[in-house]
Amino acid sequence: MRQTINLRTILNAVKKAAVTMALLLTISASFAFSGGKNTNDINSEIRTSFKKDFRNGQIMSTESHKAFTKLTFKMDGVIMSAFYSEGGELLALTHNILSTQLPINLMMSLKNDYNSYWITELFEFTGDNDSCYYVSLESADSKVTLRSNGDTWEVYSSVKK
Repeated sequence: MRQTINLRTILNAVKKAAVTMALLLTISASFAFSGGKNTNDINSEIRTSFKKDFRNGQIMSTESHKAFTKLTFKMDGVIMSAFYSEGGELLALTHNILSTQLPINLMMSLKNDYNSYWITELFEFTGDNDSCYYVSLESADSKVTLRSNGDTWEVYSSVKK
């Protein structure tokens, strides 16, 4: 006995499955980009300050800590983190950079003094009316974090593995 399958039934089933999959993907993507955190959890002072400081910034995630709240956001294609006091005061701003974006003296110092290490993290830190760079370097034996001091590096922390 041979069964006949209606082509229209198959197409309808495929359409329903495609719509369901698209809906699930949309919901999953929305949750992923929100960082799983509700940005409505930000107190009104921080929200007002953020909107004033970063008019075009789109908040991606928030982290509340005892002494500060960290807002990770995207603005003009750049992902940054702003750190606010509970009173809404901007404490610091960070954003990841490439080693080629360092001032030439700092970049050359890394190449000359830490050529057996690889960079695991590099960011510019702006706060207290000052700006500096932090770089984390690793080798097989240790991890070193350096902080820029003008056009030189100083060891911020060092750990043997």
